[in-house]
Order: sequence, then structure tokens, then C-alpha cells
Amino acid sequence: MASLITCPHCGTRPKEEFSIRGDATVVRPSPKASDEDWYAYVFVRDNPRGMVKEYWHHVGGCRRFLAVERDNVTHEVFAVTDAAAVAKEAAR
Repeated sequence: MASLITCPHCGTRPKEEFSIRGDATVVRPSPKASDEDWYAYVFVRDNPRGMVKEYWHHVGGCRRFLAVERDNVTHEVFAVTDAAAVAKEAAR
């Protein structure tokens, strides 16, 4: 059975329409941060097993960026949110 992702704009679609864009939990350092902070931001990442939150791009549909919560072992998708809504919530 194909993996499916429910896009908030296009509905349920096959995962092949999407492209993973990276970890959605990493916080960008300030422009004045130390070289060590920038090094860690760019090169040092955890590789957790289980529940992750990632940015995905719906390249075969609405072309929106989405925040997808999923299990990277079973590939079960738990939640999909428009990334713009996530950014607005984080800015509060």
C-alpha cells in the first residue's frame, strides 16, 4: 500500500507528490551568533528514531510547504499543517 499524506489544501495524496525538506524543529541562530552556534546549526543534527516533525514541499500539487509529524520507522503520518501557520504561531 502506498503511503498517503493529507495536504490541508489538496486532500489525501500519494507521498510521491511531496519532497522532504528537512527538520522542522531546528531554530536558526541570530546573525550575531558565534561561529560554533552556526556550525552546530548547519552541520550538527540529531537523527532520532520514531516521531519527527519535518518540512515537506507539495511539489506535485499546491506547491505549499507543510509541517508533517510522522514516525520515521513506520512512516505513519500523525499531523499535517501548513508551514505558514506554524511560522505565525512561532512568531507569537
